[in-house]
Amino acid sequence: MDRRSFIQRASIATGAALVAGSRLAAAQDHSAHHGMHHDPPPDAPPPSLPARPRKVVAPGGQIAVVTPNGSTLPLRLVRGVKVGHLVAGPVDHEFVPGLRALCWGYNGATPGPTIEAVEGDRLRFYVTNRLPEPTTVHWHGLVLPNGMDGVSGLTQKPIARGETFRYEFTAKYPGTFMYHPHHDEMTQIALGMAGMFIVHPKRPRGPRVDRDFALMTHEWRLDVGARRPDPNEMGDFNVLTFNSKSFPATDPLVVGRGERVRIRLGNLSPMDHHPIHLHGLSFKVTATDGGYVPASAQRPETTTLVPVGSTRVIELVPEEAGDWAMHCHMTHHVMMQMGHGVPNLVGVDATRLDRRMRRVMPEYMTMGTTGMGGMGEMGMPIPKNSAPMRGGAGPFSYVDMGGMFTVLKVRDDPEKADPRGWYEHPPGTVARPADPAQLRDDGIDLAAHTVPPKPT
Repeated sequence: MDRRSFIQRASIATGAALVAGSRLAAAQDHSAHHGMHHDPPPDAPPPSLPARPRKVVAPGGQIAVVTPNGSTLPLRLVRGVKVGHLVAGPVDHEFVPGLRALCWGYNGATPGPTIEAVEGDRLRFYVTNRLPEPTTVHWHGLVLPNGMDGVSGLTQKPIARGETFRYEFTAKYPGTFMYHPHHDEMTQIALGMAGMFIVHPKRPRGPRVDRDFALMTHEWRLDVGARRPDPNEMGDFNVLTFNSKSFPATDPLVVGRGERVRIRLGNLSPMDHHPIHLHGLSFKVTATDGGYVPASAQRPETTTLVPVGSTRVIELVPEEAGDWAMHCHMTHHVMMQMGHGVPNLVGVDATRLDRRMRRVMPEYMTMGTTGMGGMGEMGMPIPKNSAPMRGGAGPFSYVDMGGMFTVLKVRDDPEKADPRGWYEHPPGTVARPADPAQLRDDGIDLAAHTVPPKPT
């Protein structure tokens, strides 16, 4: 083993602290090259708290959309036109406790505030640019005049730093859309500049829903200890988020048992599609950013693929109360920084290596030789401004998932439920260790099964 390989393996076993140091300088140099501000914007919002979904009626008779960990853009009616203001600029953002970065976004947040309108509304948006480079806003999926489409150089001049542009159009068609820059989008979207745009129909379509949520998926490359995400990454993303938060910082979706729930999923991730899976129930995809799916074409699913640049709207009626997991089913997308850039140690006998390393580092312990489960809860020191590989506290033990993961909390009385509280299971409804007597009664002979050989 050469010196470089030895250092890499030692750093893995101690929480990747040495790797963090080597990548930090490069990440900071790259960020400086792109000219991002060092200071957070003065109007950055405080960290969000779990928001209790409320049955608020939006204009047009629709249930208002709740954006977990996010907000809704205020619109002011001015002589028959709904007016809003978006400010593009740097954002001091916390992905999960202990992990912050200087990102870019709108109105001091990533994702930007959700925009809600009603079919037929006349809309006017002022966009102020406080970025270190020009930008535009593209209204993704909306049908509007070509000059309002927001493509830099093609349909408009770019919005220079310090300038404010006006966009005005009519929301012709209802649907679930998005907004994002179309100037240097590789950098600007990668750093968090995106938001959801909901146009409610004048007349409700399909069964009336009781809850309506918006979740935007995203992926980031943020090296351990770095201060800024790397927008040049094309494959190995190590921070995966719902509404720019990773579990356990993701707000849960609190709903009532038997309620009809709508969840709008948007994906402006730089590279990856996301198969979003929901436990404990099935749902139907009722719409995309291209329009409504006819009832005859809807089919039951438990996982829906949300391609890059697309939205998917799912509707469901939960039957069973509980805390149901909702996550991307790409297994590396429910992991964090510590799960990337490490060699495969499964099955390695590290006894001699451990003994030798402890001569100079008594606390040394090679990790990952029997799998990666439980690594997030070991409590070992990790580098500054980083996050454990995955997980957070759960009601039974450490939840061995993280990243693009949240919880659908189904309750009998959701209005009184504590969003931070865990489900209280009725007696006898939780999986538990098997009783030896019952094993014998059921004809299960554990002695007949061989024990796996010791790893070598």
